[in-house]
Amino acid sequence: MGAAGSKLEKALGDQFPEGERYFGLENFGNTCYCNSVLQALYFCVPFREQLLDYYSNNKSLADADENLLTCLADLFMQISSQKKKTGVIAPKRFVQRLKKQNEIFRSYMHQDAHEFLNYLLNELVDILEKEASPTKSDQETSSPTEKNANGPTSVHDNGDKKEPLVTWVHKNFQGILTNETKCLRCETVTARDETFLDLSLDIEQNSSITSCLKNFSSTETLNAEDKFFCDKCCSLQEAQKRMKIKKPPHILVIHLKRFKYIEQLGRYKKLSYRVVFPLELKLSNTVEDADAEYSLFAVVVHVGSGPNHGHYVSLVKSHNHWLFFDDENVEMIDESAVQTFFGSAQEYSSNTDHGYILFYERVPNGSTS
Repeated sequence: MGAAGSKLEKALGDQFPEGERYFGLENFGNTCYCNSVLQALYFCVPFREQLLDYYSNNKSLADADENLLTCLADLFMQISSQKKKTGVIAPKRFVQRLKKQNEIFRSYMHQDAHEFLNYLLNELVDILEKEASPTKSDQETSSPTEKNANGPTSVHDNGDKKEPLVTWVHKNFQGILTNETKCLRCETVTARDETFLDLSLDIEQNSSITSCLKNFSSTETLNAEDKFFCDKCCSLQEAQKRMKIKKPPHILVIHLKRFKYIEQLGRYKKLSYRVVFPLELKLSNTVEDADAEYSLFAVVVHVGSGPNHGHYVSLVKSHNHWLFFDDENVEMIDESAVQTFFGSAQEYSSNTDHGYILFYERVPNGSTS
């Protein structure tokens, strides 16, 4: 990597961003699913900054009680404090902790990067919520949330209902969907809100993220055995249902459902469909009329023709440069190369490198919140 690292430094030259570090991650036997996601999260700057802030405020905690959050904070701290600008780091402690905690990731089999991302974010939320919940030696005056800077939560004197805690993980990734169901008899609309940390989208051949999002929010008619129980009519009725984005997140993570279970085959198949993902995305299926604007900053790519084998790499945008991370190797790529990861227009193609998880950051002037 020494040569590759110096090659990257030469390529960037004077444009090497001040204080930035570009480090490959060692593979411990099929841990590319983990490495590719970690690189995307490292270059999710608001998340990285808050994680490093957490690390500096909880240094003593790391020694006392190791968990996935402290291991991740420790790894990010290790990368960001390197004297060299480029190189390789072994995320050994993090991977060991992950395997110790979840047997799914224990084997050397091919793992799913989206499953790992989902598990990791939910685990970080759980740890932060546990840290913020009142301990037995509860201080009567200061709320535990103030200590953790995780946003407001109201603990009532009698200890009953409180607002759900909003952690800094939520502040980055959480959005709100609203599920609207309209009774076709009385036309009453029932809306139910649900939170999400990422959106999983069904894909079609020769489509785009915009069309996949439109399909996600398309109206579905509930009839026959799928009728809806309307509280106003007090009976099962035909209804129309649709999903809209009520509150777009700051970081929008889109998971393309490239692995589909095929009944006839009795197994999963990888869909190599060409799905165009733009560098700039406008979310139009929101409850508010104004579009939320986003900019692409990372892509986790699945390489391979099937779901049970293959490899993961990531593309990352950092300081207006695109970089390609493949475990230990890091190199610069041209922005135009991003479109080579859209997928294949034909069923059988030699190109098996397909965008799988997309990371978009909200552009401030597109903000409606």
